[in-house]
Amino acid sequence: MKKRQSKNRIKESFTDRLFLYSVYTFLVLVLIIVLYPIVYIVSSSLSSAEAVTAGEVWLWPVDFSFAGYKEVLTNSDVLRGFKNSIIYTVSYTLLAVVLTVIFAYPLSRKNFYGRTFLMFFILITMLFSGGLIPEYLLVQKLGMLDSIWAIIIPKAIAVWQVIIARTFFQTSIPEELVEASEMDGCSSIRFLWSVVLPLSKPIIAVLALMYAVIQWNSYFDAMIFLKTRDLFPLQLELREILITQTNSGANMDIAVQAERDRLANLMKYSLIVISSLPVLVIYPFAQKYFVKGMLIGSVKG
Repeated sequence: MKKRQSKNRIKESFTDRLFLYSVYTFLVLVLIIVLYPIVYIVSSSLSSAEAVTAGEVWLWPVDFSFAGYKEVLTNSDVLRGFKNSIIYTVSYTLLAVVLTVIFAYPLSRKNFYGRTFLMFFILITMLFSGGLIPEYLLVQKLGMLDSIWAIIIPKAIAVWQVIIARTFFQTSIPEELVEASEMDGCSSIRFLWSVVLPLSKPIIAVLALMYAVIQWNSYFDAMIFLKTRDLFPLQLELREILITQTNSGANMDIAVQAERDRLANLMKYSLIVISSLPVLVIYPFAQKYFVKGMLIGSVKG
């Protein structure tokens, strides 16, 4: 059997092998280009402050040390910011996913009156926006300044995510299923809860991951709308710590200032690793749904 299979195998030409090796070489180069910054950041975070400042770190940690992580994890501002970011991200993601599903599902049904006008209306918001000042005045008039609501509500729904979810519902929930449920006396809300949501795990995972990453990495809204330091998210705390560590020594002894600069430089890499960990941990669990949901939600239809 093996001899017969070897005889039936098509022999690759020199040109095909050359093309295949070229593709492999290109992919390896891309992998190195993408992977090296990550390795460099992790190695720098595990090196001594002197080695990082002197530029001695290239690939592996130099003078292995956890000083950067120790300094970060013993900082009360960082721990508080980490807790706030988790609260903001979880609350924002839940609200955004619920609103997106509620908004996108009716737009996917052909018998929904006015869906063309609504789609045109929301598409306009992708091209034009009121700007920062009107947004600030709106948040101020609603009494949400310096509160968790200023971070969660103003951007609780995104047009692009609505379009992806609507396309998924159009291609995955057939009209015949809707008609059958109506004949059985199933209400629209019951159908959405009992039928649509169980069949929509891939797109819900995609939406949750998108919204979570957006909120976790966001700091600009917090910088504009929040004044109380106890409400600062992690990303804003990191920014404040690095600025403080770098600029607080104007009237300080030169040796002390130099030590602070070295520590700030080391903390920068440790902070990047710590702030990136939640997304890196969550993504593998959502990956199987993410690929399927993105393909169905954006390519088909």
